[in-house]
Amino acid sequence: MVQRPNIVAVGTIVWLGSEVMFFAGLFAIYFTLRSTNPGAWAEQASILNVPFALVNTIILVISSFWCQFAVFAAERGQAKRTSWKPKDWGVTEWLFLTYAFGAIFVSGQVLEYATLVSEGITFDGDAYGSAFYLTTGFHALHVTGGLIAMLLMLGRVFAVKNFGHKEATSIIVVSYYWHFVDVVWIGLFLVIYVLK
Repeated sequence: MVQRPNIVAVGTIVWLGSEVMFFAGLFAIYFTLRSTNPGAWAEQASILNVPFALVNTIILVISSFWCQFAVFAAERGQAKRTSWKPKDWGVTEWLFLTYAFGAIFVSGQVLEYATLVSEGITFDGDAYGSAFYLTTGFHALHVTGGLIAMLLMLGRVFAVKNFGHKEATSIIVVSYYWHFVDVVWIGLFLVIYVLK
């Protein structure tokens, strides 16, 4: 019998390949604008709150671990917890935790945007503001999309009587996406906040 790869997983991986190209374009825009406007970068990058962004980054990275624990539970076929011990948690508990950390991350970005706007860094102010909000804003939209996907997966877990292979596959492909946005953020954090 021929074992074919799961078509949903393959489709998700192909789609994530296109997302890699999208974010590669955003990085190219960022580096191009940075190389043509070095003065704006030197002045405005100093306003960034790196410790705050680092804590926000750690929150997103931790959410990726919670998401992977949801995958492990899905692979066991365990939709819900069997006890209060984290080792006995199911997909539901881990996805709720992942969702909470992801929502905290997006809220942190909104707070950072409000602070930067009050400091005079706006999208249409100069090349730095445009590059900053374009790259981090599209990432925030992608994280928000991942949060919506998690809510849909939670709804699916609650809607089915028997948690099976189809539900587990859905959780797994959402985790691919979540890990992808996590890795993209690590790249953005290093480029924007560390390599000022």
